[in-house]
This record gives sequence, structure tokens and C-alpha cells, in this order.
Amino acid sequence: MAGGIQQGTSRGRGRMRRRAMAEINVTPFVDVMLVLLIVFMVTAPLLTVGVPVDLPKTKAPALGQDREPLSITVRRDGTIFLQKEQVPEAVLVDKLTAIASNGYNQRIFVRGDDRANYGKVMEVMGLLASAGFTHIGLVTDVVKPKPDAP
Repeated sequence: MAGGIQQGTSRGRGRMRRRAMAEINVTPFVDVMLVLLIVFMVTAPLLTVGVPVDLPKTKAPALGQDREPLSITVRRDGTIFLQKEQVPEAVLVDKLTAIASNGYNQRIFVRGDDRANYGKVMEVMGLLASAGFTHIGLVTDVVKPKPDAP
């Protein structure tokens, strides 16, 4: 009478069958998300478009934008850049008109160096306005308020 049924065996072979695990392991998912977060935190400051200049400081808050705006930079020596490309003043309006003909209708940001000639920055803005560009903005750095001393 040794023919009894053993519990946990499968058809009398003597091995236990394991049921499939129905739980989701989120540890690899969290690891991937943390790596992506670090990658984006490192690369985000490197994605700023433009030529390095010392911008003037103001207390005005930053404006929100949907698309990346066009950036025109006037360095302290008077050289003009469209995004990161140096452009002669005579060609600037032609390049902007070509970009506008491709459907670009966003704001154009003018970045003037803190020590640039004010007349040169206004000359560039005048060129843009006379060419029909009406959404022109000046870019500044935000000044952080100093805490009041007691």
C-alpha cells in the first residue's frame, strides 16, 4: 500500500513545480529612471544656445516659451551672432527673413553683453523692427534679492 499521493509532486516524479511569479519587479525600472534623471540634469545646462556674454542684471522674472526662440547676440566688441553663427550686420535681416518664411513666428531674443555699446544693441533692434519683426525681447540675468540684514 505504498501507492499514496505525495503532496507537491507532479505526476509522481518527485520534483516540485513552482508557480509563475505574478508580481512586477520595479527595481530595474527605478534604476533606469534615476540614470536618466542624472543624464538630463548634467546635459540640461549644456543645451543653452548662444555665445557666452555677460548679461545685465534685472529683477524681472523669466518669460515662459513653448518653442526655442531665435537668439541674436551682440558681443562687447560689436560682433553679431545669430544663434551660434557669427553674422555680418548687412546679412542679419536676410537670414531672419529666410527663417521667417519657413513658418517661424516666435519671439526673437536680443542678448547684449553688459559692456556692449548700447547704440549697437539698439541698432540691431532697429534693424529687426524695420524688417517687420515685432516680437523682439531683450535678455537679462535675474538678480537674486539680498536678504535684509537685521
